[in-house]
Amino acid sequence: MKRSPSCRLILPLLLAVSGLLYTLPASAARLKDVVEIEGVRDNPLTGFGLVVGLNGTGDSSAAFTNQSLKMMLERMGISAEQGVKVKNVASVMVTSTLPPFARQGSRLDVTLSSLGDAKSLQGGTLILTPLKGADGRIYAVAQGPLVVGGFSAGGAGASEQKNHPTVGRISGGATIEKEVEFELNNEQQLQLSLRNPDFTTANRIVQSINDVFGKPLASARDSGTIALVIPPEFKGRVVNFVSRLETVPVDPDQRARIVVNERTGTIVMGENVRVSTVALAHGGLSIKIKESAKVSQPNALSQGATAITPNTTVDAKEKDARVLEMEEGVMLGDLVRGLNGIGVTPRDLIAILQAIKAAGALQADLEIL
Repeated sequence: MKRSPSCRLILPLLLAVSGLLYTLPASAARLKDVVEIEGVRDNPLTGFGLVVGLNGTGDSSAAFTNQSLKMMLERMGISAEQGVKVKNVASVMVTSTLPPFARQGSRLDVTLSSLGDAKSLQGGTLILTPLKGADGRIYAVAQGPLVVGGFSAGGAGASEQKNHPTVGRISGGATIEKEVEFELNNEQQLQLSLRNPDFTTANRIVQSINDVFGKPLASARDSGTIALVIPPEFKGRVVNFVSRLETVPVDPDQRARIVVNERTGTIVMGENVRVSTVALAHGGLSIKIKESAKVSQPNALSQGATAITPNTTVDAKEKDARVLEMEEGVMLGDLVRGLNGIGVTPRDLIAILQAIKAAGALQADLEIL
């Protein structure tokens, strides 16, 4: 039986795809989701500005607002009085983020947060504000009308507020004036930084990169840093190399850890959490105290005094304790099922985990927020 040309083309493709799916581990992640490339990062920008045009909801007693307004007017050639007070102006802190490889003329979103005692920034306009980086240089300038995702209204007896009217945002309100000097195509090597440093993960990344490219390009310096040499065929085409590098499959490892938030009762456990042989008992003591006042009223014309006698009732109940025994090497699922079987609440579970950790039977890091 002869095969058609289309079958001869499709069969090798299906075999290649099936082989790729078989070799990739189920927990594999893309390299771009595990590491950061040194030098390719965002840069925060901040600036101090004035918002004008407010309907009497601006700063009323902030001295720096009056001082800034006076200085701005003087730069415009307007002589302002020493004690100028305008409630239509508010001082704000302007923040933004400069993305990597941003070029002059590109637009950035900015966020404005009130610094004084302004009640609302609704309807205001930001005056030209320079935005500086950590090195003190100006990288962008911001200006324009802002949008507030809330409101505040009220009178002498009542008021109503929704969200935060003292925080606003200007979409595309800043223009980049200075670029961060970094030429990716001129680099001879790259340095990768793991978002969660781990020796096993770093070693797996090195092996995956070298296997994909067929050359010893990567080497681990420590648990959080990997040095990567750019191959000769990608000289001047580093973007293509990084694009291919980002899709390298990696199976990240993680330490056994339990994160506990006592304020909210939230518990998050990793899959590698194990418990040694241990027996634990869980019991609850419920104490209910009820207090009432007993009034003794004298008869008429008896010239007696009204007496108030407190009456207190205490009711204490203790649930029967149940003992749960866990064998050596219990996994996360067994631990959760066992604790749920004895009817523990999240807050009881926090206390139990702390006790197991103190006994040395919990083979994991217990992190309490």
